[in-house]
Amino acid sequence: MWKRAAALAALGITSPQHERYMLREAGELALNLYHQAGSGPCVLYVHGATFPSALSVAYRLNGESWADNLQSRGFDVWSFDFPGYGGSDRPAAMGKVSSRPNEVPGRANDAAHQIERVVRHIRSQTACTRTSIIAHSWGTIPAARFAGDHPEWVDRLVLFGPVAQRDRTARDIAPTAASRSVSTADQWRSFQTGVPGGEASPISKSDFEVWAKAYLGTDPTSGERSPPTVRVPAGPDVDFDEAWNGHLPFDPSIVRASTLIVRGEWDAITRDADAAWLVHAMVNVPGGAQDLKLARGAHRMHLEANRQELFDAVGEFLAQVRP
Repeated sequence: MWKRAAALAALGITSPQHERYMLREAGELALNLYHQAGSGPCVLYVHGATFPSALSVAYRLNGESWADNLQSRGFDVWSFDFPGYGGSDRPAAMGKVSSRPNEVPGRANDAAHQIERVVRHIRSQTACTRTSIIAHSWGTIPAARFAGDHPEWVDRLVLFGPVAQRDRTARDIAPTAASRSVSTADQWRSFQTGVPGGEASPISKSDFEVWAKAYLGTDPTSGERSPPTVRVPAGPDVDFDEAWNGHLPFDPSIVRASTLIVRGEWDAITRDADAAWLVHAMVNVPGGAQDLKLARGAHRMHLEANRQELFDAVGEFLAQVRP
């Protein structure tokens, strides 16, 4: 049994509780970590471009989060915030007005390094020599890159609503602001993207309003702007731009872990053609990457009304008997 689980069990903590603490290392930005104890395999969640772990895998709707669900299946669940998000340190470069693309904070290369830091920490704190990774949206880019660079550390890989390469006319990516501001109105529109006309919102307005208030609380400076907004690094935007102009920031052929691509049928980020491109490009995944499309889901299915379908599909994939 992993070390921290034993300590919590000694205190009688067996319900869906989580530890939250900072990972501090010399010369590195401090990372905000979440850990929910489980005696089984380790699973790390990697968040996307605009909201941190507390608003994604750790966010409870009707009393249960995705992390709770994974923990109930016996997994040892970890998540963290990239620099510039949630409780992690903010890169100094976020204060710049403009940066060249390779200098914008939050690019895939640096994000993969942050994942490596967290997995090193998991390995030091648990008996897990391999960690499964669930990554969402933009987070699938650095997660897949990390999995390819460290195949001996990764058990299984779940790419939830992943970004694929689209071959638009390639062009140079112009200098950009180092950060951008995201309002709750922006987030509401994102929840609706891809949902067919006539369908109800995949998240109720009342649930969204509670989530949105918590979202603004992840940035202590949100109230300094009108309307209030959350500042996030602009690196993911550059990665999206490059990926959709013929230059995905990682080579899918480097991934050698068993891989599940999972998405909702209304996901506008991962279209059928995108998923097919990834399956075709992941030539070294044992048995080939699996592509699963779930009914009545959009890009943020983990926070949507039909989220249990996602939880079950991912939980079953991760629990498959290891060879």
